[in-house]
Amino acid sequence: MLDDVLAAPFVQEMVHITREMYNHGWDERNGGNISLLLSPEELAPYSCCLHVQRELPLGFCAPALAGRTLLVTGTGKYFKNVSADPAAHLGIIRISPTGDTASLLWGFSDGGTYTSELPAHLASHAQRLARDAQHRVIMHCHPTNILAMTFVHSLDEREFTRSLWRMCTECMMVFPDGIAVLPWMMCGTESIGQATAEKMKESRLVVWAQHGIYAAGKCLDEAFGLIETVEKAAAVYMKIAHLTCINTISDEQLLEIATSYGVCPRAGYLNI
Repeated sequence: MLDDVLAAPFVQEMVHITREMYNHGWDERNGGNISLLLSPEELAPYSCCLHVQRELPLGFCAPALAGRTLLVTGTGKYFKNVSADPAAHLGIIRISPTGDTASLLWGFSDGGTYTSELPAHLASHAQRLARDAQHRVIMHCHPTNILAMTFVHSLDEREFTRSLWRMCTECMMVFPDGIAVLPWMMCGTESIGQATAEKMKESRLVVWAQHGIYAAGKCLDEAFGLIETVEKAAAVYMKIAHLTCINTISDEQLLEIATSYGVCPRAGYLNI
């Protein structure tokens, strides 16, 4: 048994990824949040220091996550400060058997609580788990170029995806399932959480217009890499959107990429 949750690999990885997200400029002030599903095997070495400290009402019900344990970022917390005091900025919570409350097992040492976007996270976790038993991560942040693109590009999901696929050869390899897009909605509400989860049925990436992006993955690196690739493509788009393009990646070439790497483009998104 270990007596220091701070030394746990999953905590150290969360510390690292929040620092990287802040350094990339994706998480200004208290913008952004992450939740990571933890397995019993990961938690077992630290069981001696995981105890119910207080109950946290959810204000909604997440029966599909009943009994699951998650490492989550806190509400109002700055990603730039996570590494200095992980125990105050992160928390390990366990969803109750009824799915309507959570027990705080570790963290939020300054009296804080989970991210205000937890409804969107739990609903999205439920949808992704239904499609992929290895799913573990929901990550939300505010990448500059993705946000900018929602002001100048149609929010039609097919066209938004096609524009990004054509910006970098790697895009088809990384997100062949495409990008879902929601129009502006009030953040932190159950309605945007449910709308995001509905989009997560078909896509691991959901753009919130004039706000940011949600990504799902099997690990923190995968979710981070999805956002990093989309943000790079959006940066290229924003650099050339006002120019006359004389070259592009054709739909035939996009299909060639998909075939070569054994991925399946979102049905109906290529004009072939």
